[in-house]
Amino acid sequence: MSMTSLNISLPQTLKDFVEEQVEVSGFSTPSEYVRSLIREDQKRRAEERLEALLIEGLNSGAPIEITPEYWERKRTQLIERHGTKSGAR
Repeated sequence: MSMTSLNISLPQTLKDFVEEQVEVSGFSTPSEYVRSLIREDQKRRAEERLEALLIEGLNSGAPIEITPEYWERKRTQLIERHGTKSGAR
């Protein structure tokens, strides 16, 4: 993966905190620590989005039973709508 630089300015107290976290948490560099924080934030946001979508689905109406027949009807509808026979299982 190609790397690029991003310069940030921190008050001394935050810089000291980052350096302490690098030391006690086993990170090699402050950059590695910040990358880890960003990845954790990305993961948290993705989980929040998934939870919101699940709640939206739960609130979208009365539940329906999903059976093999249901999937077959859906597959047939999609094939008809898109005019293709590539509905392989």
